[in-house]
Amino acid sequence: MLEAARDLTIEAAQSASSSGALRSTGSVRNSSSAQIKKLLDSRNDRDILEGLRKVISSMYQSESCLQYFSPVVKNAANPNIEVKKLVYIYLLHQAEAEPDLALLSINAIQKSLTDSSPQVRVMALRTMSGIRVPVISQIVSLAIKRGVGDMSPHVRKAAALAIPKCYRLDPGTLPQLTGYLSTLLGDSQYFVVGPAVSAFLDVCPDQLDLIHEHYRSLVKKLVDMDEWSQLATLRLLTVYARKCFPRKTQRVKKSEAKGFYDDDDDASANEITNGDETGEEVLVIDPDLELFLRACRSLLQSRTSAVIVSIARCFLYLGTSEYLESAVGPLVALLRCPQDIQYVALYNIVAVALKAPKPFIKYASHFLVHSIDPPHIWRLKLEVLTLIFPHLGMHYRGIILSELEHFSNSPDPDLVRESVRAIGRCAQSDARASNYCLRLLLSQISSVDENVVSESLTVIRHLIQQDPGAHKQTVVRLASYLDTTASSGARASIIWLVGEYAASELENNIAPDVLRILAKGFADETEEVKQQIVLLAAKVYLHHLLQNPLPEEEQQKENAQPEPVPGNEWADTQNDEDNNSDQHTPEPTAPEQQPEEDRIALLWRYILLLTRYDTSYDLRDRARMYRGLLSDPRNTQLASLLLLAPKPVPHAPSPSDTRKGLVIGTSTLVIGPDSGTHGLTGYEPLPDWVSAGQEPDRALRDVGLMMESSVERGGSAAGLTAGQRLDKAVKEHEISVASDAARPRQRGGPAVPGGSRPVEKKSLNDWLEEEDEEEEESEEEDDDDSEEESGSTEYETDSEEEKTDSEEEDDDGENEDVSAQQGLLKK
Repeated sequence: MLEAARDLTIEAAQSASSSGALRSTGSVRNSSSAQIKKLLDSRNDRDILEGLRKVISSMYQSESCLQYFSPVVKNAANPNIEVKKLVYIYLLHQAEAEPDLALLSINAIQKSLTDSSPQVRVMALRTMSGIRVPVISQIVSLAIKRGVGDMSPHVRKAAALAIPKCYRLDPGTLPQLTGYLSTLLGDSQYFVVGPAVSAFLDVCPDQLDLIHEHYRSLVKKLVDMDEWSQLATLRLLTVYARKCFPRKTQRVKKSEAKGFYDDDDDASANEITNGDETGEEVLVIDPDLELFLRACRSLLQSRTSAVIVSIARCFLYLGTSEYLESAVGPLVALLRCPQDIQYVALYNIVAVALKAPKPFIKYASHFLVHSIDPPHIWRLKLEVLTLIFPHLGMHYRGIILSELEHFSNSPDPDLVRESVRAIGRCAQSDARASNYCLRLLLSQISSVDENVVSESLTVIRHLIQQDPGAHKQTVVRLASYLDTTASSGARASIIWLVGEYAASELENNIAPDVLRILAKGFADETEEVKQQIVLLAAKVYLHHLLQNPLPEEEQQKENAQPEPVPGNEWADTQNDEDNNSDQHTPEPTAPEQQPEEDRIALLWRYILLLTRYDTSYDLRDRARMYRGLLSDPRNTQLASLLLLAPKPVPHAPSPSDTRKGLVIGTSTLVIGPDSGTHGLTGYEPLPDWVSAGQEPDRALRDVGLMMESSVERGGSAAGLTAGQRLDKAVKEHEISVASDAARPRQRGGPAVPGGSRPVEKKSLNDWLEEEDEEEEESEEEDDDDSEEESGSTEYETDSEEEKTDSEEEDDDGENEDVSAQQGLLKK
């Protein structure tokens, strides 16, 4: 004890001095390489550890440590486990730079694979597979083979993690690694199966034939695995289910009559119809798929958000609506997590709501925007609210619209713009709320922010196009805003609406008057507004031609008019009027009695005259095209097809509609498919459902169950791991001990058909108590029968002695078996 205390004191003093030196200097640079090499070459483990700590510290400070390679490799055979750890860490980082010197340590590492300590074997296997030297690929494969059959489950786990490293080192070892994976996937320990599944996904994800016999075992071990193993197993089984279980439907006719009790199951009220197409189609889930979906339900209480998202993915792409509803609550609960997890969870919630919005109805209050929410959070919340809006009741719809109205008056321009767009999406998805949404949008037209006015008018235009007949007065009201609205985008939208829906009305035709007012300030408008004014003039004049066709003589003369010379338009106009007056000589009429048709024609010519001298090439070309169409009566029908054709009803999709086909739970769903130069690599969509009749035979999945039952019955142990063989040996020993212990009592027990008594499984304490009771009973019987034994014959005495000797031998054998069992279990 004194010696150990002295060593501990010396070690503590050295560590304190070394830590103080490090604090004073800030690094180990003051230690020369010669001193470090001297420490590494020392025979004292304490000095070697000190030298290795300095080397590792320098290595993690991005300093070159290749000069210490040889002294460090010499210590690979050191029996001290702390020295081995540091040497292996150094080898993992520096072996690729010095592959020839790294080979010198392979023999020492191979010896460590046979060490009695499982921790040393794990470190040796991990280090050998981590040394990226292609020459040792076959040695690594043999080390993995040794690890697969190891009795320690931690070593088998290390072997499973080493399989992808060996495959990247040499892809030619795939056939050998596939056999190792087949053994590890059937391991009895769940923390060995999880890394084996991860290795399977990295090495051979398409060889689903290896999964058939282990499918049910993987489902049973899913709950006990760690989070990373659960994610890998869920991803594997999701792909397996799509490729091995066909999507079947069945028509079921629901009967209106209910049972005597109100709480009868719905299934009892359904009748399967054969050949009847009037029934309702329901999904028929395979029993093995049902087993997997039920096992996933218990994982909804996981503390890891990625596991919950993976379960929601399984239920969305594999299960029914009932399973999906059970996953929506835990998915919404992720909104209480930090903002980074909220962001990812909201993208997945939006993806689920695009396909099935109804399960989120009762969680609508969780998506209301808070004042502390950053922009990337409240944008997604508004999108979720618009997706579930048509499925909500009147109370929640009123709350959502009130919230959006409040946000539309916010000082944040981005929030105002998004809230206006959200109001438009709510109006498009629910016709009952369109009028109220339209009133909210009309109140935004008088806003000072031009962007808000432009967004509001864009949404209003979409709503009017959905039902033009119900919004005639709305167009008239919008035309009155032309005097006060200064936004070019807003003015262009209003002018387009007037030309599209107000120019064809004979009774309430406000389009000519709006065109007359706009022509006064034509030169001061922007190019966007000028284009819409020219389009409005063309539509007004086209309606005028359709309602009042010109006589043939006027059409011919209008077509025969020469192109006016620039600068003499006024003279050409006067000559045209003089020629017309000479030829037709109409009776003089008062100016107030001039027909309206002539005013529209003059207004059309005036607009064309204004566009002739505009600086925009595009505007002049548009005006020239409209003039060519409307000047020839034979082109009137063509002009009608171009200008008055019915426009498709616009629909503003959800912002995440472009990500609708992406798989939830993936990084591409959050970042976007077009991120980066070439997008994210590694994304794989889910495979299609296998066609009915092409799925694998169900008997393939029964093979694993048959193997387990054969092992339980004492079948062949070929192909089993060391752990499975140990479990089998323990079970066989328990059965043999129980049968041997039951043999002496069969002589006096009751007769049982078949010649044997049923053996009950008893604990060690039960066996010991029964032995004490039997000894007491035998002593009492000896005392009571001592007088009767005096008259017995010599043969009877000998037989009694033989009987007691045999019983003692049986008791001794029983005690030895029990002690052997206890020792094996302790081991």
